Amino acid sequence: MSFWKTKKLAEMTTEEWESLCDNCGKCCLHKLEDEDSGDIYFTSVACKLIDLNTCRCTGYRERTRLVPECLDLKQYNFAEYKWLPATCAYKLLADGEELPAWHPLVSKSPDSVQDAGVAISSYAMKEADAADDLEDYIIEWLE
Repeated sequence: MSFWKTKKLAEMTTEEWESLCDNCGKCCLHKLEDEDSGDIYFTSVACKLIDLNTCRCTGYRERTRLVPECLDLKQYNFAEYKWLPATCAYKLLADGEELPAWHPLVSKSPDSVQDAGVAISSYAMKEADAADDLEDYIIEWLE
């Protein structure tokens, strides 16, 4: 049986934990929080460290030092994963949901995230290419 079906997130090895990331890049998009409601809004502006072709971090091991706003998910309680996109494996598993068919662990293909149109590579831009007002880049996903 697949490890993600038998183990809780806190019980996973580092290798298992890391393999849950589908490399969609959504968590690397800048987000805005409504101060009144607490709602989180994703933008199409991505962190300076992401490679928009592969949707992988170019400085993963040092990301929290290079980008102080970057969050290491292992540092947080799983109940705090509300800000992650609905398709994120960490959020899905924390909420007791199944991984989608396009997830590489299920499909057995590293290309399935791109093929399913889940990756940000088709619409995201680097922060250096965006104007100052991130509100102009707010996006909505149909999930």
